[in-house]
Amino acid sequence: MQSVAIGWYLYDRTGDAMALAYAGLAVFLPIALFSLPGGDVADRVDRRWILGTAHLAQATGSLILVFLTLMRTEQTWPFYAVLAMAGTARAFSAPAVQSLLPFLVPRERFPTAVAWSSSAQQSATVLGPAVGGLIYLAGASASFAACSVASLAVATCWFSIRARGGVAHAPGGGAVYRLLEGLRYLRVNRVLLGAISLDLFAVLLGSITALLPIYARDILSVGPDGLGIMRSSVAVGAVTMGLALAQLPAARQAHAGAMLFTGVAVFGVAALAFGLSRSFLLSLAMLALMGAADMMSVFVRASVVQLGTPDEMRGRVTAVHSLFVGTANELGDFRAGAVAAWLGAMPAVLAGGVATLAVVGLWAWLFPGLRRVERLADVKT
Repeated sequence: MQSVAIGWYLYDRTGDAMALAYAGLAVFLPIALFSLPGGDVADRVDRRWILGTAHLAQATGSLILVFLTLMRTEQTWPFYAVLAMAGTARAFSAPAVQSLLPFLVPRERFPTAVAWSSSAQQSATVLGPAVGGLIYLAGASASFAACSVASLAVATCWFSIRARGGVAHAPGGGAVYRLLEGLRYLRVNRVLLGAISLDLFAVLLGSITALLPIYARDILSVGPDGLGIMRSSVAVGAVTMGLALAQLPAARQAHAGAMLFTGVAVFGVAALAFGLSRSFLLSLAMLALMGAADMMSVFVRASVVQLGTPDEMRGRVTAVHSLFVGTANELGDFRAGAVAAWLGAMPAVLAGGVATLAVVGLWAWLFPGLRRVERLADVKT
């Protein structure tokens, strides 16, 4: 909801694609700075308290946005400051929430749990952007107020959980040593390195999320409610694929490496089709296909990262994963906005689709072990 509202608000006020690029950069920088420390904290502190505190920060940021819009603030920097605050909260919450799941389910059922968990998250994002676009019709402040209420509810839920937050044990060594340990582990585990870096470069080069406000207003002419539907279409495709993967028995979860590369390749092809589309319905279909393809890669990547990591390092390795994914999303938004400001929205989308396909081919050659992964449950630490 907040992503839709802030994207439309900034672009509608400025008419400048660089405003969207700077919004992505504002979230990217704190994620880049604090994700690794966030992983170390997740290995040392009860994850429930990390997540509850992070969502309280999100609620506070949304309340500040309500104030800024009601005061009709002319400057854009206060909005970027709030987005930086949200990025900081994400830097600490992402490793905590992602590394908690392996402590809750048996190893052989973990891929199925990933599919259910991802589907639940995507189900929320089906409603979020659409509802956010509709609420925005009552004003930007109404959208941000709804975001604050939602974040407060989430924080309350985390603080109310009685089960321990999955702390394996307090890792030894100094702070710098602990932070670098996750990076060292990835260096020697080529399957994990390939899975994470494939997502990093594919999303960095192929992300189009930041350009959806431009397509909604200037190309497809569908308004903020149409923008919400466009954002939700991605989640609809992801949920559909996630539910299908959740029904897949562990014995049939084969050819995982091929599934990962196929998902990223389909994502790139769908991005190319979306960039050329002038039909709202076709654009929605391509966005849904992108969501489904992304869910395929998330299913494999998240399973490989968690199953291939020892318990005592799970927070820090997950932090590296979150750092790569988070920075790719936000820096990818900056890349897309900057290229759109330079060349236009369509060339930015098309260039991203072509680059994504090139990354798939290059990574298939660089990481043959990842390509040959069969059953996810057989991934070794």
